[in-house]
Amino acid sequence: MNTAHRSGRLAATVLAAVLAGTGLTVAAAPAAHAAASDTVAKLPFTSYSALAVDSVHERIFLADADVGSHANYGQIAVYTFQGERISTIHTTYHVSGLALSADASTLYVGERYRISAYDTATLAIKSAPSVPSDQCGREVVVAGGKPYYTSQWADNLTQCATAASTLDTVVNGGWQRTGWNDSGKLLLEGGPNDTFVMGQGLNSAAPDPFLSVFDGSGETPVRGATRRFADDAGQGALDLKDIAVSPDGAKVALADAKTGTRLLNTSDLSDASTGYQPLPAGATAASVAFSGDGTYLARGASATGATPDLLVQPADPGDATAPLEFVFEGSQDGDRVVPRGMEWSADGSRLFAVTTNATGGQYWLHIIQPPAVQYDVRFTGGLTHSPAQAVAGEPLAVRGKLEWDGPAPGRPLQVTASRTDAAGTHDLGTFPVKEDGSYTVLDEPGLLGDATYRVSFLGDLTHRPADGPSTTVTVGKAPASIALTAPAEASMSSGVEITGTFTAQGRALPDRAVLKVERTDRLGSGTLSSVTVGADGTFTVNDIPRARRDVTYTVSWPGDDLHLGASASATVHVTR
Repeated sequence: MNTAHRSGRLAATVLAAVLAGTGLTVAAAPAAHAAASDTVAKLPFTSYSALAVDSVHERIFLADADVGSHANYGQIAVYTFQGERISTIHTTYHVSGLALSADASTLYVGERYRISAYDTATLAIKSAPSVPSDQCGREVVVAGGKPYYTSQWADNLTQCATAASTLDTVVNGGWQRTGWNDSGKLLLEGGPNDTFVMGQGLNSAAPDPFLSVFDGSGETPVRGATRRFADDAGQGALDLKDIAVSPDGAKVALADAKTGTRLLNTSDLSDASTGYQPLPAGATAASVAFSGDGTYLARGASATGATPDLLVQPADPGDATAPLEFVFEGSQDGDRVVPRGMEWSADGSRLFAVTTNATGGQYWLHIIQPPAVQYDVRFTGGLTHSPAQAVAGEPLAVRGKLEWDGPAPGRPLQVTASRTDAAGTHDLGTFPVKEDGSYTVLDEPGLLGDATYRVSFLGDLTHRPADGPSTTVTVGKAPASIALTAPAEASMSSGVEITGTFTAQGRALPDRAVLKVERTDRLGSGTLSSVTVGADGTFTVNDIPRARRDVTYTVSWPGDDLHLGASASATVHVTR
């Protein structure tokens, strides 16, 4: 036995929320382990074909593909739900497809020249009828009490991508063609009530692959809904890696390497009204599986670095509960989830996921138990903000604190925030909670008047949702300032030159500011020519004084809808 057991994510990701253009950053450090366990077993394989889960006897069957030569032997490793390898079934030829009967009494195995049936209790072979030769690796599914399987003939593995595939079955101990066939790999996935789904792999002979639903309850399968996905321009074709059917049969989920996780209505294979959120940036969909109780959906991916390779989340796409995320990276875990590499136990208490390394020569079985208990979360105290006087167009930080019961989360919890102002309610996104429970919501209000900030916690697989506090902030105009540099003394003959700098905080002005210039001397006051502020905020005032003695120059700006006005004065002693 070669297993390892630990809790939580395999790598924690540092989350940061950055307010663009402000230089303000809030970061949460890597958190402790989540309330989800992950038992890992190293598989005795250098290739992988299929996974089947027997929830009656609590056994996991994994097939080593090893296609490529008629001389290759096959093997099926048998594990307990605790990750212990208890047996290995050896086959004469390479083995490639596994499927269980409805009562889990029989395991059907696709071999090179036969479809074998094994007793799941004793692991003894029950029958092994000969069937058409398969060179590339079979898919096997059970419907109507009999196995359906694919067969592909190719002279070598390089032809498998486009080689013709047929859908066959076993009747009265002999094989029978169904008449359904196409080019390239045909994926099969069972559903309730003797239905199954067939999907075509993308290949050069099938630039717009199909997906079809079949009724397998009769003597021959009857096709129902079918769909191709490319538009009139040839864009959007399916790049299928895995299929999952919801326990009630109402939905089909696809792992599409181009678009991520597709959710379809089984009845007509139309897109569901609400789909799943995109996978994290940099993750390519590889596998998908509904839990047997319909509670969870697992989405496996190929990703590098700290990008999650597995998300476990509510199966309801309208449920915004944050998923559990797993990062597989390294020699103890593998690097990515393999296509067709996930299945659940019937009660939804365990997810079985197969990972492989970057080169695809080693394999691991992960047994993941999502948390069975949810804990309470509560907001403590009120909200504070800084700066004390909020101004339009300037960064504002709203702070609060969150407490939670149960174990520390595997990744930082996140609060959701909104702002309500004269223009309505605005979603500000999510913000991470630090290990001490503190969080900071960053915003840049753009309207004058009252702005009400509200926070909440949407919940995750471990913690229940919670409503948070609110606070109302009065947003005022941003300040502006004028600074003048003037000579202490000047003459009427040489004139006066005053330089200055104009600064306006908050939102940038739509145009350069135009400043009013007034002169006051012993003869009275008057307005001089206005000056326009340069792109760098500087300006110059030039004047020929009309009188001797002290002359005061006042430069002012009236302000605008979002900025306060500003004024500055300088006095120059003028001689003849």
